Amino acid sequence: MLGACKPTPPAAVKPQSALDVMERVMVSASSCWFKSGDPAFKSYRMDAELTSYSGQPRILLVRKGSGDIRPLLVVMAQGTPARLQAFGPVMNEPLSGRISADVRRWANGSSACH
Repeated sequence: MLGACKPTPPAAVKPQSALDVMERVMVSASSCWFKSGDPAFKSYRMDAELTSYSGQPRILLVRKGSGDIRPLLVVMAQGTPARLQAFGPVMNEPLSGRISADVRRWANGSSACH
């Protein structure tokens, strides 16, 4: 009879894979940075490389309308649980703090823009 009053243990949280995290980051970045018309990102376009033989899915920001396809920002994840990295020339600009905060928030499950 008292057994029914026992609290149930919390369910174990499964660590998120790099692909799961990067899919979430990509969807939020697309919505918040590009589809919303955010002026901070108007000169960039995003390319997603989620399927990767290296197991390191990533998104790239490149200059919109430029023949130079070198990425200005790379956001990538690897492993389970996913470890994120963001690097490239844009991370040396004032926008880097915003990018870091956005990516961290989205990787943790929020889809809020800021």
